Amino acid sequence: MSEEVYRKFLEDNTESDAAHDIAHVKRVVKNAELIFLKESADKEIVLAAAWLHDCAILPKNHPDRKRASTFAAQKAAQFLATIDFPENKIASTAHAIEAHSYSAGIIPKTIEAKIVQDADRLDALGAIGIARCFSVGGELNNPMYHPDDPFAENREPDDTIWTVDHFYQKLFRLPDMLNTKTAKEVASKRVEYMKSFLQQVSAEIG
Repeated sequence: MSEEVYRKFLEDNTESDAAHDIAHVKRVVKNAELIFLKESADKEIVLAAAWLHDCAILPKNHPDRKRASTFAAQKAAQFLATIDFPENKIASTAHAIEAHSYSAGIIPKTIEAKIVQDADRLDALGAIGIARCFSVGGELNNPMYHPDDPFAENREPDDTIWTVDHFYQKLFRLPDMLNTKTAKEVASKRVEYMKSFLQQVSAEIG
């Protein structure tokens, strides 16, 4: 299936936000392709799920946020049934989409789902991850950091209030949650960059 088919579907049927736009989708596809090179998996399922994983998006503070990937899986399955996509692969593709979400807490049951989950989580790390984090924080109108304890050294991080807290509450935990060796290697380098970024933030705060 050509990427144009997936891209047109997304453009015609999906409302994106700053952190979940077509550029994010393309990066997740690229990550999935990178991981796939080292894994034995069904490429057709991996790419379809990577392209369609965010075809239904809910705001970060939406009460049904944890169900967004379920909505996306259902929407993608309906779409795949209308195009030249193998019917016997639709359920596996839908599972990979549903399991990609961090907030959903669904354990991936297939290697394809593990690859897509890793590919999406990698985009939350590194320079792009930093940019996405602050973009979402801005959309939620959250301050960048706690004025008295910016790096949550003497308190529990709360990323519903402070944007930098998201690094400690979620992002720095992601490498240990990845499924594949390739993703873990990439994540390790990206986290080191993020830590150096926070060191610079600390220096500028004074």
